Parts: sequence; structure tokens; C-alpha cells
Amino acid sequence: MTRLLPIVIALFVSLSALAQVPSLPGTITHEGSQRAYRLYVPTVYDGSEAVPLVLNLHGYGSNAFQQELYGDFRRIADTANFIIVHPEGTLDPTNSQYWNSFGAMGGVDDVDFLSALIDSISDEYNIDAERIYSTGMSNGGFMSYKLACELGDRIAAIASVTGTMVQTELNACNPAHPTPILQVHGTNDPTVLYNGNPAQQMVAIESVVDFWVQFNNCNSTAAVTSVPDIDMTDMCTAEHYVYTGGDNGTSVEFFKIIGGAHTWPGSPAIIAFDVTNQDFSASLEIWRFFSQYNLTDVVSVEDQQTQQDWFTVFPNPSSEDITIRLNQPMASTYKLVNTVGQLIDEGTIVGSLQLDIAKAGIYFLTISSELGTVTEKLIRE
Repeated sequence: MTRLLPIVIALFVSLSALAQVPSLPGTITHEGSQRAYRLYVPTVYDGSEAVPLVLNLHGYGSNAFQQELYGDFRRIADTANFIIVHPEGTLDPTNSQYWNSFGAMGGVDDVDFLSALIDSISDEYNIDAERIYSTGMSNGGFMSYKLACELGDRIAAIASVTGTMVQTELNACNPAHPTPILQVHGTNDPTVLYNGNPAQQMVAIESVVDFWVQFNNCNSTAAVTSVPDIDMTDMCTAEHYVYTGGDNGTSVEFFKIIGGAHTWPGSPAIIAFDVTNQDFSASLEIWRFFSQYNLTDVVSVEDQQTQQDWFTVFPNPSSEDITIRLNQPMASTYKLVNTVGQLIDEGTIVGSLQLDIAKAGIYFLTISSELGTVTEKLIRE
């Protein structure tokens, strides 16, 4: 959802010398079309061990080359030994390159394309299937959220910089497992508004963060720290919110850029054409966040089986009462909260229970018993 100014494109070329090795262009055929990408393989990679793969997705109207330089991970990969792929989107009716993650647009299946791209790279390189991550700028952040919702069997964690979710996709989001989420966003973003844009179905940033905090069953109160204001000329400051204690060790983190625009924190000043926070590097923080997680840890087969055998919730989505039915006789309690963590209802379940939810929206139902605690998303239409 960002269009980098043409005047800075020439400057990107000179910055490409910062990488130790050039990126490799490639293509795969998907749905009858040639889809292109740029692949960065660090010099330390020798194929002897499986390494992580990071998808780095460009913004609306941008491209893989620009994203590789603007949201740059290459020097980090040179040390940490992971491979980065910068895929190209497709053209929309206005001839702008984009990812199909805005809910209402039809056409290309970018979730399937990115899954096929992961397969193609894994065929050629020794990729650790447990450590595949997605991040991106703006529209690339939207797409990363879509992958968290629809490709959870492959994606261990995601990060969004200046992106959000559209309401229809948030409503339909049914992740395969608790998912670590990192969001970076400026309060003065003029493109993807911090407080949302109902006309475009864009959800407010804090609401998106709250959604994932609830879905992951994290502590509802964040640990908040101020990022040291080491660059007092960048016209903005930053706060760091960390929600821990999620299911299977997951967490949600949020960097709130006070006064920040539609930009990638830590991008070189030479290409920072708007208010860009220079107090921290978004790329460094994203990799620090990703490096904590692998797919085995965030996916708990036991929990999924327990949820299936222990209780049933139906119908969901629903336009009427929602029933909770215990499939095993045991003492159980429940708590129902909305997406901002407000308590709607709580109590004890004996056999079965009908929830009368008056207001349409998304809710999170947490059920606890001797078997553990499970949280499920409910949709009241």
C-alpha cells in the first residue's frame, strides 16, 4: 500500500553494493503465468544444514528490488544464515503491482503462489520447514497477515510494517495455530491510517493487535517500554508493547511510532522520503522476533485433538445463540471477551450451555478444565 517515489529509485542501485553477494533473479510458473522473485543467499550458506526462509513482500505499487533495499535484511542474513526471498506481485486494473490481500479483489491466488514458491526454493536449497516466516511493507504486511490466517501449516510467525487487515479477511481468519505476530506502525501514517479506514474496510491497528492477543490467549496487559530516542532529528519516537504468555509460548509485539509516517524504521536516510524512525531497525527487530519461533513449538497437535474431543461449539459463525457442548463430563468454566479484551460473559458449564450474544462481531471464548485451557474465535453475524 505504498508507492516509493521514482526519484529515489536511482539511489537504490548504489545502495545495493551494501550486500556481500548479489541477489539471484528467478521465476516459477503459477496458474499459467511466470511469477518472478529475487533470492538472497548469504555467503555463509553452504547447504550443510537447514536454514530459515524469510518472505519479504513489497508494498502496493512497489516491487521486489525496491523492497529488498528499503526493508533490508541482507546483512542480518549474512550473519544469522537465513535465505530471503523477495517475490513480485501481479498487476491490478490500474497497472500497479500488488498482493491479493484486500478481501474484495478476485483473480490470482497469492497464498497458493507463495506456497508454491516455498516449495520451489526448498527443492533447490536446504530450507528448514519449521522456520519459514513472512514480513512485508504495507500491502506486503496485509499479505503476511493473510498467510498467517490461511497458510499456518507452513508459516511459523509474521511481521507487518505499515500494514493491517481488512475487515472481511479478519472476520474469516481461522489460523491453524497460535501465531506470533509483530506489528510496526506510525500514528501519522497517511496511507494505512492508524485508526483504520471503514470506507476501505481497513481495521484500526490497535484492533488488529488486540485480535491476535486474544487469539493467541496472551496476557491482555502489555509490558510497555519507550524506545531510546537516539536520533532526535527524525521527528518521531517509538514505544514497544510486548504481550507474552500466549498459547504454546506465542507472543504479540507492537512498535508504535509516535508521529511516524508510512515508512520502514531504520531505512537509510537517503531513501527515507517521509518521517522515518531512526531509533531502531525494523529489520533487526523482526529477525530478533522471528528467531524465537519454529513451527513445531507453536503448533500443538495435542491441544488441537483435545479441543476436538473435549467440547463442541456450534453453530460458528452464527446469527443466533451459540451452543457449547461438553463431550466429556468434567468441571469446566468459560470466559467470553470481545476483540479489545472486554469481558462479555463468564461462568460454569454443566453438560451444555447456550451463549446469547446480542451484538454482531468477533469474540474469543476461553474454556478451562482439568485438560487445560483452549481459546476459540466466535463470529456473531
